Amino acid sequence: MASGVYSIFKGGLLRGQYTLVTDTCKCCLLNTIHAFAAGNTIYGNISGNELAAANGYLLGGKILISCAVVDTGVSTWDAADLAWTSSTFLAAHAVIYDTSTGNTLVCSIDFGGNKEVSAGTFTLQWSATGIVTLT
Repeated sequence: MASGVYSIFKGGLLRGQYTLVTDTCKCCLLNTIHAFAAGNTIYGNISGNELAAANGYLLGGKILISCAVVDTGVSTWDAADLAWTSSTFLAAHAVIYDTSTGNTLVCSIDFGGNKEVSAGTFTLQWSATGIVTLT
């Protein structure tokens, strides 16, 4: 199981390329073939492992809404949880990418195996500590 923040995003943070509260970021779901590789840079690098557009899932994923950055000694970036309704699919990973910066990859989340939904709602609930945390 491997989750992580892409190197391109880390460097972009230091260069001030992102405004994660106002940038348009999306979250796509991927199959078990996907493997996190820190050197990948754009959505096109991982899109071949994205779920097919069917059964309640649309290519490209969902736009993150209610994005916020909180600084309390530890900086966190968070957004509203995501839900795919009337869905039937298996997903093993989620990848967030920033469409405002040329589809730059932000982070990859490994579910630790397939998560299945059958004619229901697939909900992606972010950690209580946020999507990305910097200490």
